[in-house]
Amino acid sequence: MSHHLDSPLARQDPRLDITDLYVFRGETGTVLVLDHSHSAAGEDIPRGPHPEGRYEFKIDTDGDAVEEVAYRFTFAEADTEGVQRYEVRRLDGAEAHDDSAEGTVIARGRTGETVDLPGGGRAWVGKAGDPFWIEPDVLHQVGHAFQDGTKADLSGWDPAKATNAFAGHTVHAIVLELSDAELLPLAGEDRRIGVWALASLATDAGGWRPVNRAGLPMIHPLFAQFDAALGDRLNENTPAEDRALYAERLTRSVASVVRAYGTSDEPEAYAKGFVDRVLPNVLPYEVGTPATYGFARWNGRTLTDNAPDVMFSLAANTPLGLGIDKDSVTSEPRTTFPYVPPAP
Repeated sequence: MSHHLDSPLARQDPRLDITDLYVFRGETGTVLVLDHSHSAAGEDIPRGPHPEGRYEFKIDTDGDAVEEVAYRFTFAEADTEGVQRYEVRRLDGAEAHDDSAEGTVIARGRTGETVDLPGGGRAWVGKAGDPFWIEPDVLHQVGHAFQDGTKADLSGWDPAKATNAFAGHTVHAIVLELSDAELLPLAGEDRRIGVWALASLATDAGGWRPVNRAGLPMIHPLFAQFDAALGDRLNENTPAEDRALYAERLTRSVASVVRAYGTSDEPEAYAKGFVDRVLPNVLPYEVGTPATYGFARWNGRTLTDNAPDVMFSLAANTPLGLGIDKDSVTSEPRTTFPYVPPAP
């Protein structure tokens, strides 16, 4: 539940609910993966990309949490076989954060097929297995802890009986692999970029409403699992506004949990350090390096990184494990493009 069904607005139409964002080294370049349309949302709802929505990968190249380039996917209605045609547009500079900008069409394709992009990149869109795992009892107790300022009450939980709530479930994935020749000149000498994903819906007035934004994993389950209003608000602004809008509130929440555990003599200072790490909510990555999302370093995120254990434990300043790992996933990620697990 990195982002699965993370806000009331996203739950209204899971096609626009981003479940996870991944950034890692692929066969030929940097891979960006946006998963959405989780099957856990129910059976009698639409699936796949929303024909009135758009899905964007936003890339910050200078560390100011403002995108310098964006890659935008838009989709047509599904045909009788369920296949959807789509366009990929690239937007640079000021256009990258301008909802009304058109950008440049760099590819057109069909779901289920690999599409080659200029400069050696490629794209794929289709149904996939969900590579994420979560233990529901731990998830809910951690959510209560950060909502109420207490320890996570796991007294009645048996790790030996831990289960993956998403085993056997599917998502729809948007996969974009960018070649080094295209991305390295943007990243600059330090090769550092920040990435987030955004799903938006066309409005009757002709504009676009942001529905779901994803950067670092587990932000919503930690802080908004039982706060519906906050869950919606976390999706409405840009990353550059995150600190001003949420730092004080998130710091109080973390400090209260750390104080309850007694793991720091200065819980407010610890909380500030953690919140400084997670805001702005952007996933950092050094182009050309192996990705890892661990306790010591956040550098992209692979399809098998244990994000829940990392984020729960760091936020609480005490070990909080799920009792399960990547072996609980029904369908394993592929080692070759498009990398996401086959749909079970």
